[in-house]
Amino acid sequence: MPMKMPAKHRDFEKHRDFHDLPRLLVALENMWPAGASTGWHSHPRGQLLYAIKGVMIVHSEAGSWVVPSNRALWMVAGLRHNVTMSGDVEMRTAYIDAGAVPGLPGQTGVINVSPLLRELLVEAVRIPLDREISARDERLVGLLIDELKVSSEIPLHLPMPSDPRLRTMCQSLIEQPGDRSNAREWAEATGMGERTLHRLFAQETGMTFSQWREQARLLSALREIAEGKKGVEVALNCGYSSQSAFAAMFRRHFGVSPSAFYR
Repeated sequence: MPMKMPAKHRDFEKHRDFHDLPRLLVALENMWPAGASTGWHSHPRGQLLYAIKGVMIVHSEAGSWVVPSNRALWMVAGLRHNVTMSGDVEMRTAYIDAGAVPGLPGQTGVINVSPLLRELLVEAVRIPLDREISARDERLVGLLIDELKVSSEIPLHLPMPSDPRLRTMCQSLIEQPGDRSNAREWAEATGMGERTLHRLFAQETGMTFSQWREQARLLSALREIAEGKKGVEVALNCGYSSQSAFAAMFRRHFGVSPSAFYR
């Protein structure tokens, strides 16, 4: 589905002219309906994806990220990805010439967005693309980049293994996060020994099987909460016996309840 955006930015997005503009940063605003997808693509610049409203699910060959509203995803240049919208999404995107800016994050990841960074992103969208950047706007861009450099990362990444047996199993767990099959049962289903399964999981994802499954459930829960589902329903859909068990897992990861996290 095509992207909706202000007319003054549409031609730049269509022709990707902004990647060739002689400036460090170009910011755009986009509106996407629920269920829309960008399709697979990449950018020669680093990209900061920020949603004022809605949740973005970003897939790449290296794994997936869930980006709730008022968080952002810093994406390194050249990474092929596809963004799917959960709920209507109001997006602000900043494309940064990372090669000309030392000190930016070296890996793709979800970051916390401070009130200052949020306002800088909103203001950066108003910088005209069809004339020379002003001294005031240069200072704004510099401060935005400084805020990005000091933003803390939050663990909302789900790495995908390359082994085809594990990859098939992981895809099934993503689609059915409530599945309670243990590692032994999955090892039998995929035709490998349980010790082999654990070894490959650690080797290819940097996580244990139980850690990976908990992360998959967490990301699924974030998406369901954003869609307006109630706590009990989310807990059961994600394989937890009660809402309190789910809330305890959520607090262990983020230090706050699901409702407080979204506030």
